[in-house]
Amino acid sequence: MELDDATREAVAAFVAELRHRREVAGLSQKALAKLVGYTPSYVSKVEGGVLLPSREFAEGADQSLQAGRAIVHRWQDLHTTHLAATTAPAPRHGPAVGDPQSWPGTEVVVEHEMARLTYRDGAFHTEVRRQLHNRGDQPVTRYLIRISVDRFPGDPAASNAYYREDPLTMAETRLAAYCLDERMDHHVQHDRDAFKEIWLLFENGGRRFPLYPGDRRWITYSYSVPERKWGPWWQRAIRLPTRRLTLALDFPAALRPVVWGLRSSMSAEPSPFPRDFSRDDRGDRVVFGWSTENPPLHARYRIEWTFKAAPRRGDRSDEDMPTPSQRMIELGIAQEGAPVLGERAAPFALPDEADDARRVVAHLLATMARVAAVHLFAKGMGLAAPQVGIGRSAAVVRTPDGTELVLLNPRVIDESRETDEQYEGCLSFFDVRGLVRRPVRIEVAHQEVDGQTVITEFRDGLARLVAHEIDHLEGRLYRDRMPPGAELVPVSRYRGTGTSWSYRTSDRTDRPG
Repeated sequence: MELDDATREAVAAFVAELRHRREVAGLSQKALAKLVGYTPSYVSKVEGGVLLPSREFAEGADQSLQAGRAIVHRWQDLHTTHLAATTAPAPRHGPAVGDPQSWPGTEVVVEHEMARLTYRDGAFHTEVRRQLHNRGDQPVTRYLIRISVDRFPGDPAASNAYYREDPLTMAETRLAAYCLDERMDHHVQHDRDAFKEIWLLFENGGRRFPLYPGDRRWITYSYSVPERKWGPWWQRAIRLPTRRLTLALDFPAALRPVVWGLRSSMSAEPSPFPRDFSRDDRGDRVVFGWSTENPPLHARYRIEWTFKAAPRRGDRSDEDMPTPSQRMIELGIAQEGAPVLGERAAPFALPDEADDARRVVAHLLATMARVAAVHLFAKGMGLAAPQVGIGRSAAVVRTPDGTELVLLNPRVIDESRETDEQYEGCLSFFDVRGLVRRPVRIEVAHQEVDGQTVITEFRDGLARLVAHEIDHLEGRLYRDRMPPGAELVPVSRYRGTGTSWSYRTSDRTDRPG
């Protein structure tokens, strides 16, 4: 299958979306093929980029993987790009089709991209500067950029509904672009509720200044998005060969920002940046910086953050501050009421589904790291696959000393007669805490990825953490274990944050094992 560069990029974007959604759902290619009524070979060829997907396949995969039309939107982009590439280029002033940066004779390289995100006055402001080098033998007359927002990453259905009600408009972005000191006109190719694709034109008001062969020039574009339409993430995608990428985030110091980065591509799982951000405190502002040389084509660098303190007056009103549960939603945690939380998780057939189990565990550990960066868990913490929308029997637990435990297909096979009551919190309804009685010792049978069954004993606080996660895998929340009439305590009144559970013999009572 011979494809032009623009279509190859659209194929890569579709494949990355499909693979991400499939792996988040904990499904193999064979399992997805069965759900959508295609052969495993078809799915393999689509994900391998050697077969263009059909509309019916995209629709079926989107529905089966509960992708909220994200897969269909990628297919539409792919279809439009491929159609444009197989037809003649549009007239000079007609609708933009194809990608002139990929036409024969053009070879654009980004010598340096310097991107900066600033949060100020209730909005996020993005400025991108790129030094472009035309190494081909044809002039470049326009340059493609994208603006994408997602208020609820990890919950596409919620994001789609949110932006249908209140879409991002081109007018409110206040897009401005310059080539050196020349203003650049622009043409909007795709204008969707949460996604814009725009051609920056090397012209203004009839004056033209193409990027000729051999030319090197800086272009700068900037846009703003109101905070209510942004999200706690910012991503830079490498769509053209790039020599150097430099990123900066400028936040109010009073908000005590915490940032971290994840790199991914169509062939690699998300992984942390190879080194941490630099930090430059500048009075009432703090600037985080990061750079890399020769980033690979199609790599994506995603930066995420949280604000650990309330904003200063003028930055954001108290009414706009996210609640603890809203922060969990932003981090991709399913909330109470989601069907997956009320269903028994499907066990893995190990070792046959070892790769699927590893992918789910990797996703859980990455999510746990993001959650741990925004909240103190002195008692330890846990995360079950249903809490990230995956109905498979896997959970991870982090002890107070930072040790991480992986549990595949776990089940309690024995428990002590002794019990105690402690307050618990749950990431799936994190605005409250509840007093829950549990055994102080449990024995759990669980499996390794090679299928071997292991029996592990857990005591006291660790027993409570593990039992809490096994409840999730059985479709149960801790409030189901509270006695009738027991009240949940709002987190604002809970005084146990930052302290360990206390275990004393006098707290324990006997009950049948």
